[in-house]
Amino acid sequence: MMMTISKSRRGVRTIAATAAVSVAALTLAGCGGPDAGNAGPSVQAGSGEGTINVWAVDGQAAENDALKKIIANFETSQNKIKVNLKLFPSDQYTKAVNSAAPGDLPDVLDFDGPTLASFVYNGKMAPLTGSVSQESLSNQTDSIKAQNTVDGAVYGVGMMNAGLALWGNKKLLDAAGVAYPTTPEKAWTAEEFTGVLDKLAAVVPGGKPLDLSEQYGFAGEWGTCCSAGPVIWSGGGTMLKDNKAAGALDSDANVKSLTTFASWKKYTDPNADGLAFPNGRVALSWVGHWTYPTYKTLGSDLVSIPLPNFGKGTKTASGTFAWGMGASTKNGAASGKFLDFLMSDESVRIYTDANGAPPATKTALAASSLYGPGKKLELLGNQLGKACGPEDQITETCVSVTRPVTAGYPIVTDQVGKAEAAIYSGKDAKEALSAAARAIDQNFADNDGYKK
Repeated sequence: MMMTISKSRRGVRTIAATAAVSVAALTLAGCGGPDAGNAGPSVQAGSGEGTINVWAVDGQAAENDALKKIIANFETSQNKIKVNLKLFPSDQYTKAVNSAAPGDLPDVLDFDGPTLASFVYNGKMAPLTGSVSQESLSNQTDSIKAQNTVDGAVYGVGMMNAGLALWGNKKLLDAAGVAYPTTPEKAWTAEEFTGVLDKLAAVVPGGKPLDLSEQYGFAGEWGTCCSAGPVIWSGGGTMLKDNKAAGALDSDANVKSLTTFASWKKYTDPNADGLAFPNGRVALSWVGHWTYPTYKTLGSDLVSIPLPNFGKGTKTASGTFAWGMGASTKNGAASGKFLDFLMSDESVRIYTDANGAPPATKTALAASSLYGPGKKLELLGNQLGKACGPEDQITETCVSVTRPVTAGYPIVTDQVGKAEAAIYSGKDAKEALSAAARAIDQNFADNDGYKK
């Protein structure tokens, strides 16, 4: 997945992780088969005291400082548990986890949502029930809970989430006479959106009013999670059905939706410098919450708008880094106490204030000064509250979709992203999607469907 879209591993990597993460997972997900030759999770509660080892990705300075502050607060709050934190460069982290035998993993580890199923498949992670309090588990928002659940068991808890929207420049929208929706239920249809682009093209410099965040690259995780994904789900399609891509990914619904998406290329500023929206070259920017610190320079002219509705309701991807336990920890009780502390309102507030992400706990989200009711980014918080769960649970009224929860996700995102890039460049959508479906299904067949 990832080009680094920002310096934050949790601002952009929340949804659009890195190519390095995907490649590492793709290389290793099928190595050794289920549990990678190990007996599987063997968590020991331990004494509830002592030192716990924690691994995490080295993020931007503000995130690192926030995490260290939270750890310091935890150690101050009691005197029986110490935390030994080890930070890894983002391009080395997933490889380090995949390369380690389960017994060599830390007690607590950071993970990017789409990698979880692969870690579970290879015996790296332990279910949290019995170690983390029910209060913490129940306080997770439905969208983050769906990401962190594999085969019915919860393996992770999240401090934050991520979401997508159209950022709009109200000054340019007003100049074009365009009224804009502010709730998911009133999202523009794809046809209406084309009409909006026609109107906006007449008032923006250069006649290209739309930014689709092409600078992130459609062929990577950005394409799967953040453009192709919402388009597919909104059109009533899926990437997989019954663990197969053929008939799902290359469905007529997906062909139609992605062809429509590609038709907007003529309205799109390539945004190579990343400044198309803040500099006023475009009126609309299809991107995530992480651009808010830059985009808020527009002041009262900055508005958030739901993504277009391709027929089955507007949809956004969700998902981000979360926290779990190593499969063979001997400090389950102490690790659970630490995870409970991470999920406290104060810890979540400290962390999400540092990186600007939406809180992933119900209580912190409701109290958020950015994403709570009546606040500036209420739309994004509202969308994440309307969780669909996995692809097979999508309805017209839900909004936030979890990317396919499968150990084979790396091959899915690799092929879906490449297919979208090809379609956007002019290739026949049916041909591109069918080729991607064949590659995915062959990989799944080679790995016994990634089933234990």
